[in-house]
Amino acid sequence: MAGKLYGVGVGPGDPELLTLKALRVIGESDVIAVPGRRPRETVAYRIAAEACKDMGQKELLGIHMPMTKDEDELEKSHEEGIKLLREQLDQGKSVAFLTLGDPTVYSTYIYLHHRAAELGYETEIVSGVPSFCAAAARLNTEIAKKAEQIHIVPASYQVQEALELPGTKILMKAGKQLSKVKKALSAGQDTVVMVENCGMESERVYEGIGQIPDEAGYYTLLFVKGEGGAR
Repeated sequence: MAGKLYGVGVGPGDPELLTLKALRVIGESDVIAVPGRRPRETVAYRIAAEACKDMGQKELLGIHMPMTKDEDELEKSHEEGIKLLREQLDQGKSVAFLTLGDPTVYSTYIYLHHRAAELGYETEIVSGVPSFCAAAARLNTEIAKKAEQIHIVPASYQVQEALELPGTKILMKAGKQLSKVKKALSAGQDTVVMVENCGMESERVYEGIGQIPDEAGYYTLLFVKGEGGAR
């Protein structure tokens, strides 16, 4: 009988934000998979290892998931990834694939999840705390209230269009896009706060467009609050 594949969200960085279910699934799984060639060096592994003390005894599986928009390269990596997972699942082993934040929000894991399900394997997603929820809590404020809208957008795509929307805009993975984002923001009267590496030792908070650097780490998000409108 084939094993089961779990996509486990480990939260944004603080090990105390791992859910009880995530800890249980990690503890019960035969294999721990992470996106990266060196599993023990990945952020997701280090977060889980700090909370789950028997991680060092687990069989580890590193799966290369390149950060690229090249569809051919992505397709190749997904094929290689599902092959590695199938080798474990076909031996009857349960696999917990660790991913930062929540597996359902801009996660590289989800592509492998769908492929495994289409091939007939049993799959399950274990929710994690999304980075934007943890960042709002870190700022001691709400994301939205009353009838305010919330818009979540990857910063490498439709930033200009997103900023024209009303309510709270959350720009994800904004680190290398900050120059472009700052230029777009300079035309408006929005309130802007940036959180880098939320929940990690290297966490940084920047309030106001004037404080935001031109470049930051990959795990960077911005909250933009304003009425929107054309710029």
